[in-house]
Amino acid sequence: MMEFTAEMIAGFLGGQIVGDKEAKVHTVSSIEEGEPGALAYLTNLKYERHLYTTKASIVLVNKDFTPSAPVAATLVKVDDAAACVVKLLAMYQAAKPRKQGISPRASIAEGAVVGENCYVGDFAVIEAGAHIGDNCQIYPQTYVGDGVTVGAETILYPGVKVYEGCRIGDRCILHAGAVIGADGFGFMPNAEGGFDKIPQLGNVVIEDDVEIGANTCIDRAKTDSTVIRRGVKLDNLIQIGHNVQIGENTVSSAQTGIAGTSRVGRNCFLAGQVGIADHVTVGDRVMIGSKSGIDKNVPDGEVRLGYPALPGIQYHRSSAVFKNLPELARRVTRLENDLETLKNK
Repeated sequence: MMEFTAEMIAGFLGGQIVGDKEAKVHTVSSIEEGEPGALAYLTNLKYERHLYTTKASIVLVNKDFTPSAPVAATLVKVDDAAACVVKLLAMYQAAKPRKQGISPRASIAEGAVVGENCYVGDFAVIEAGAHIGDNCQIYPQTYVGDGVTVGAETILYPGVKVYEGCRIGDRCILHAGAVIGADGFGFMPNAEGGFDKIPQLGNVVIEDDVEIGANTCIDRAKTDSTVIRRGVKLDNLIQIGHNVQIGENTVSSAQTGIAGTSRVGRNCFLAGQVGIADHVTVGDRVMIGSKSGIDKNVPDGEVRLGYPALPGIQYHRSSAVFKNLPELARRVTRLENDLETLKNK
């Protein structure tokens, strides 16, 4: 187990120590749940009360913060506590032991290429023509299909399935149960009242530095490619349809669904349970609120909320009216009754 002293942490972050420079930590926790040996952090002052009761050994705070009561923990004061937490978490992650070696219970087809310093776990399957880059980690029960390319330093967690011909870039992370390259949902009505399957002959291309959450599905294209651009971050339980393209550094929360052939631009944010209809284009830097339904194109830089989605200010105005509808209905009824009374007179 790796241990770090307050002095080591302050040196790494360029911080100032208030308290015991020899205080040691081996884990990170929230300030509410802090226990001895834990590093906690105060990045939001509404949690300040926990600073005076936490059992954490070290707490990160901003340099301009002054406690209003005695603090038992050692403080490390830094310019930006929130940013430093991310740096420390990355340091802890890097300190964890890395899995190594190729399991004798893995199945690697003749003609598949596995790069240097890779880990391949039990019952992983790598088919013919697949190419795994250097320093990859292929966890147990992962399937890498024929002709798949996986870039260097990419991690495929247990149960990931990558169908034939798909391409995954460098430094990607695919969490457990993600399915890349299953057939797009394409069917044609036939004369008998049923549906004929439309062959899905394309693939999925995932560029560098993409992270894909657990049980997220990205369908292969009918022709050409479904494309996830560099730096995209997708949460768990997301469905991406065939021939969709998602632009660089776009982020989506869980349970979003994007129907076939739609386009989402760069640096967008999609909150949870967003639905985007087929053949819709969403511009760059667009923000879409949770549970919103997008059935029309959205220009660059816009905000959309609600179902059907409206521009932000229009949605808020409509919402203000909606919550007053019961009273408005009663007022209309009273006015109708008064008008009827006047007519009878």
